[in-house]
Order: sequence, then structure tokens, then C-alpha cells
Amino acid sequence: MLLDTSAWIEFFIKSDKGAKVKDVLRRERCYTGIVTISEISNWAMKQNVPHEELIAIVTQATHVLPLNLSIARLAGGLNYKRKKVVKNWGMIDSMILATALTYSLKILTKDSHFGDLDNAEML
Repeated sequence: MLLDTSAWIEFFIKSDKGAKVKDVLRRERCYTGIVTISEISNWAMKQNVPHEELIAIVTQATHVLPLNLSIARLAGGLNYKRKKVVKNWGMIDSMILATALTYSLKILTKDSHFGDLDNAEML
């Protein structure tokens, strides 16, 4: 399971949806894309939360997947296509989706941008 930023935020704020994330972390091997680390850092700074502590939690609980040329190329094509059908779809969304597709993972997310995808598990 690939956890996106929205899943991690729910986990960090200890919401009901975050409890579901915690359960997934306990019972499945989980992954986080490297771009999600950037988004978590940004979110933490906006919330005035020590981002290094949150990143440490992520890296201890999941395997962080890197970007590579193949994922980057796939993300570019996905971004072009998804922008035509999903309002406010962004390149980070495309990188997360490309990472999930490359590693044959489902995406655990609260982000409605992924709602129409078969490989998304919505919180």
C-alpha cells in the first residue's frame, strides 16, 4: 500500500481516518513516495510542527520509494491525461500515481483526485 500525503496527515492529526491508516500500517507492508516527504515537510512547517519528527515516523513505518526516469516519464504522460478529466489534478498527484503503478501498489488516500481510480483505496 502506498500512503499519500492526505493519509499521513490524517494519521498525524489522529483523526478517525488516521486510525484506519494506523491499522493499515500494522497489517500491511506500506510505502511512501519520495514526493510525499516534501509535501509532509511543507504541511508540517505550515502547522508549526517539527517536520523532522514526522519524517522520522514515515521513514521508520514505511519504505520510501524514490523517483527515477521511468516514473518521471510516466508521471508526465499521466499528468497530461488526468488534467483533462480531473479538476485541479497536479504533477505531484501524477508522481504519486506513477509510483503506485510502477510498483503495482494501491494508493491509500483521502484525496478525491484519486477517487475514480481502481488502484485507490479511499479513506
